[in-house]
Amino acid sequence: MSQIFKTWSKQFLAFCNTFTTEITDKSQVQSLLKKLYPVRSSQELIRMGPKGDGGYLVPNDLEGLHACFSPGVSDISEFERECAELGMRVFLADRSVEKPAAEHDFFTFTQKFIGSVANEEFMTLDGWVADSLQDDSSDLLLQMDIEGYEYETILSVTEKLMRRLRIIVIEFHLLDKLWSEPFFTLASRAFEKILLTHTCVHIHPNNCKNTLDINGIQIPKVMEFTFLRNDRLENLGYQQQFPHPLDCDNTANETVILPTSWYKS
Repeated sequence: MSQIFKTWSKQFLAFCNTFTTEITDKSQVQSLLKKLYPVRSSQELIRMGPKGDGGYLVPNDLEGLHACFSPGVSDISEFERECAELGMRVFLADRSVEKPAAEHDFFTFTQKFIGSVANEEFMTLDGWVADSLQDDSSDLLLQMDIEGYEYETILSVTEKLMRRLRIIVIEFHLLDKLWSEPFFTLASRAFEKILLTHTCVHIHPNNCKNTLDINGIQIPKVMEFTFLRNDRLENLGYQQQFPHPLDCDNTANETVILPTSWYKS
């Protein structure tokens, strides 16, 4: 992560640390977690990207995807390269770096952050897609790691664009703040918006951070979620094997296992 992005992230974290009002009824948190229980689909999960940070599990439902949008560029672009090798156009965005870690003929890079407003530093996801593609109906893949700005970004996305996103992979940050009433409101609305059109099919804790235990509920601070659009989903029950055989640690830290409160055990 670049120094500019680290500064933005620290500012956002400092803001979130002002959220001190605790939720007294843990059923609010439990109810949200149950809605996010990963579901098994007829589309098996495959791994794209490296065996480590920057690699993600996605449903093997990639045929016909027109493009991948990947905001949040780090020093790894293997996931995006694999998308390009499958024939997808790949759009990357990040104001904090000058270019992606790798190059490909199908890559297009924009030096801006993604958020809920459009200005010199930020652009919205809807605006980015509209500026990038003439076609307004093809299926897309979204892979997003933007250090806490994912919540406002999702809430600003139109329903039309949400229905174009066949697969969504997002790293959600600051999940330990779910016990704060203001942050819970923000995060739960973002998750609820995704769940209107998509279903969670995988969760992987990023072991860059540890797990917080409050009121008997364990919450890893950073986790990667994979969602599949509902019309592509044949529900075969719940995922019950965690970690998945294809999961890999993001860092050399101690492995963080998905707590049982996050899936149907």
